[in-house]
Amino acid sequence: MIQCDCLPSIHRSGRTVGVVVSSIVFLFTLGIPAIGPPLLADDAPSASVPTVAGSSRSAFETLESAEAGSQASHHGTRVSVPVDLEPLLERGGTPASLDHLRSMERQQQQVAAKASRCTVSVKIGPAQGCGVIITGSGYIVTAAHVAMRPGKAAVVTLSDGHQVTATTLGMNRHVDAGLMRINPGQNAGKPWPHASLGTSDELVPGMWCIAMGHPGGYDSARGTVIRVGRLLEVRPDVLVSDCALIGGDSGGPLFDMAGELIAVHSRIGNDVTENLHVPIDHYDYSWERMASGEAWGFLPNFKPTLGVTGNQSDSVARIIAVKNGSPAENGGLLAEDVVEQFGEKVILNFQSLKDAVADTMPGERVPIWVRRGSGRIRLVVEIGRSG
Repeated sequence: MIQCDCLPSIHRSGRTVGVVVSSIVFLFTLGIPAIGPPLLADDAPSASVPTVAGSSRSAFETLESAEAGSQASHHGTRVSVPVDLEPLLERGGTPASLDHLRSMERQQQQVAAKASRCTVSVKIGPAQGCGVIITGSGYIVTAAHVAMRPGKAAVVTLSDGHQVTATTLGMNRHVDAGLMRINPGQNAGKPWPHASLGTSDELVPGMWCIAMGHPGGYDSARGTVIRVGRLLEVRPDVLVSDCALIGGDSGGPLFDMAGELIAVHSRIGNDVTENLHVPIDHYDYSWERMASGEAWGFLPNFKPTLGVTGNQSDSVARIIAVKNGSPAENGGLLAEDVVEQFGEKVILNFQSLKDAVADTMPGERVPIWVRRGSGRIRLVVEIGRSG
């Protein structure tokens, strides 16, 4: 369990702000209660969505090419790196002098100034997270647990406080990668400011990085919160940094010192210095599936569960048994109840109930309508999790 602690410092536009962190179990940032040990929003994609074929970088290369060919190219976040900082960018390390440190600070401020414009706050119902715009047309990458499921309506708050609507697309829950898109027609035909796409296949421990976000939601008096740190571990499915994250940061971006997007915030581990991020290449690998609105997989030990059994061959979703201590029992479900609606989904049989549960997130509170005897009642169940 992470104890109360204080971030060493959080930088915003060259100023330092102290922030106190209350007890956090994991970076589940959508207003859903944390459970268990630490672990970890109608618009269809256009016909021009790039597909992944051949090179593992093909989708992002197509995106970058399309953006470069438009008037949107000046909206990126890349910043030239001074010669004296190139070794730190490529291999990490510590500043060799006070001038070197000042050069790093100037570099961080330049990246942060550009990156803050495309770092957004995301709200789906009462739930709160972050995201980062990656194309002038308004695609946003975020964490899967922020996006929740395809087709959800989201409110996106830009860095200047302006709000727009968006719709969630697909997600690879295996790595906590999610995608959404700002609904068209909300920027007078102009491109959205967006991040320059980097790669996560050349990263090494010790490299410097910059974490952005709106912890706790958008705050006009505070602006985007920036943390500077280093990569501690580089693994295929996750990056670990010492950029301390706070509830509400999920889905926000992690940049390198050149201003390229290298990861998206996912969750925190057992220690305040153990902050986990989704490597940006996973969005490339799964771009076609996510852009088409497909959702799949579960994070390790984070499979949603209801805790009921039923008959697959029954013509309705009749509950045969409710497990002791399960979310279903805690929510008031009983044996012989017939589930007719689960959240927004009409339930036709027990398989459709299983599918609906699989499309939720652990900790999510879901209204369920059941037929009990001759009456119909509404219950609210908080979804649990299993390995």
